Amino acid sequence: MTDASNDHAVFTHREIMRVFSGVALAMLMAAMDQTIVATALPTMAHDLGSLENLPWVVTAYLLASTSTTPIYGKLSDLYGRKRVLQVAIFLFLVGSVLCALAQSMGQLILFRGIQGLGGGGLMALAFTIIGDVVAPRERGRYQGYIGGIFALSSVAGPLLGGIFTERLSWHWIFLINLPLGAAALLMTSRALDRLPAGRAKPTIDYLGAALLMGTVTSLLFVVSRAGVALPWTSPTILGLCVLGLMMLGVFLWHERRVEEPILPLHLFREPVVAVANPVVAVSAMVLFAGIVYLPLRSQLVAGTSATTSGFLLLPMVLGMVLGAGGGGRLISKSGRYKVFPLAGLALAAVMYLALGLSPTVSESGLWSTLILVPLGIGLGLVMPVMTVAVQNAVDRRDLGAATASVGFFRSLGGSVGVAVFGAVFAADVEARLNAAGLPGISGREVMERGPSALANLAPAARSTAQSVFEHGFSTLFLLAAGLAVVSFVLTLFLKELPLRSAADAAKAGAEVA
Repeated sequence: MTDASNDHAVFTHREIMRVFSGVALAMLMAAMDQTIVATALPTMAHDLGSLENLPWVVTAYLLASTSTTPIYGKLSDLYGRKRVLQVAIFLFLVGSVLCALAQSMGQLILFRGIQGLGGGGLMALAFTIIGDVVAPRERGRYQGYIGGIFALSSVAGPLLGGIFTERLSWHWIFLINLPLGAAALLMTSRALDRLPAGRAKPTIDYLGAALLMGTVTSLLFVVSRAGVALPWTSPTILGLCVLGLMMLGVFLWHERRVEEPILPLHLFREPVVAVANPVVAVSAMVLFAGIVYLPLRSQLVAGTSATTSGFLLLPMVLGMVLGAGGGGRLISKSGRYKVFPLAGLALAAVMYLALGLSPTVSESGLWSTLILVPLGIGLGLVMPVMTVAVQNAVDRRDLGAATASVGFFRSLGGSVGVAVFGAVFAADVEARLNAAGLPGISGREVMERGPSALANLAPAARSTAQSVFEHGFSTLFLLAAGLAVVSFVLTLFLKELPLRSAADAAKAGAEVA
């Protein structure tokens, strides 16, 4: 057991910023890697010669990172944050180097999985470490920085991916991680020394970890590939559904019977955790509708380049920074948090409704800015607040596992959201293309190849297809508005607990001692 003084240490602002700078680099790498690959996928397929396996470059990373997120959280509770974070950074860098050296699509997919094994820990552990050094009441001051990192990665990922692919080579989208990772390792080697070192005799739930990874891998494969690469009624998809549900049942049964479960189920008996995680999952779906499909709309409808389309997210990014930073400061002053995600989700629902109902929007005009800035503000008010609420509601013993559960549901929701929105868009586009007499192009082909799917169409046919795409995106954004409303309703049930301050933590430590 860790001593009470270490468990309830109070950090100065200077110490907090040293810690924050190290974990922020790790967080930036993980967040950016979710988007930087997208713009380079067609070039990778051309160089490595395997278009049909291209989606697995994204899926392999997604499966590995999502399934390992809760495991990292629990391991950090058992072994200490510093050691586990540095293992995650090392794995991520090894995977990055191997991806840059890949000579075939099979190798690239395998190495992306290794990279994902490290990436699963970077985000969750960064949030957990911030929870270690900053009391919930004061944590709002740092939410602007967190929101800024997410916003920066949302734009920097596609932009750097496009620039490296067009000016250098796609290998650089992986090599850019090396200086960032080296700096993160160096900065965390000293900054994290005061964090809890872990428990004296940790016990690892190996079976629980294996069951969780198997469950997530099976079910994420289903939502990412069903209806796209394989029919929903195919034996593979149906078999994986059954296998995933069976492993989920065994996992839940097993976790109730072990001393140190990977995902402590008692956490979900805490009302805040039970509500916050579903809110995070649905809100992540809403968030990724904008991050992934607004640039794609720009490319398909307006014909912009991948690099230019990334710049068009800047108004939304600005809004996210303003929402996270402004909301965080208000939380620190008031000690209340529930009103902020409610306001944010309501604002996001209205803005997505405007995107869905409006005619073709000028991608760089005032109308677009008037929608995307408030949309970003709304989304910026949700995710960081839910993390603060969960960390405030649980014991320090479970801080890593609880924070990782938020990261797990965020990643799971984002993954499912991208797949669902893609399936809805592809089905809507396919039906409209057939009705318009353009059977030579499919919705699935558009989702996999992007603007290059239009290359062989005559000008008149391309114009018709672009009109069809605009209708498809309208349907997608209306669905996002509906999901924002669902998340709003779920948030109404969020219990608001008083936010602990640094003084409260010190007092609790004195009482324990």
